[in-house]
Amino acid sequence: MSAGQTSKASRNAAADKRPVIVAFGDSLTAGFGAEPGSSYADFLQKDLDRAGLRWRVVNAGVSGDTTTDGVNRLSEVLEHKPAVVILEFGGNDGLRGLPLETTQANLDRMVVALRGSGASVLLAGMTLPPNYGPEYIHGFEQIYSKLAAKYKLARIPFLLEGVALDRGLMQRDGMHPTAKGNERVAETVMKYLRPLLR
Repeated sequence: MSAGQTSKASRNAAADKRPVIVAFGDSLTAGFGAEPGSSYADFLQKDLDRAGLRWRVVNAGVSGDTTTDGVNRLSEVLEHKPAVVILEFGGNDGLRGLPLETTQANLDRMVVALRGSGASVLLAGMTLPPNYGPEYIHGFEQIYSKLAAKYKLARIPFLLEGVALDRGLMQRDGMHPTAKGNERVAETVMKYLRPLLR
């Protein structure tokens, strides 16, 4: 995208008065490996439009990001003045076997900053492949339920519900949904998002 196109896109976004939902996360939010325009955030925008709900979805997903990267990108997200943030981080921390305390502390910082700006937070729960061992996986999953309880957050129990174990909806890496899988993820997100859009 050229500088001219970028500034035009910025002007268009500024002229768009719809309240903003930011999808803030890693490759699962960015739509890694799927065709352009087929991230779950893209499908979510279509679902909102179809339902006559006047909201604008901004995709702030960056592939490979850990929760530490998320903390470092908070200011960029807050520039959008989001009314709602779908917070999806932790998978890369878990896959790298990072300390659970670090992941939880970073997610906590993000929740506090986002809520402090006036945004509602929808927390996307994650899990890990079975080879990480039951103890680590259980501790990892508990991070999301603990944070949701602590801050009374809306929570998606598992973002890839109904997708992760369906090989027809996952890419060959077994980690990222296909376009069709992302469409299904958007349906799951929409179910938990709707109550926040009153």
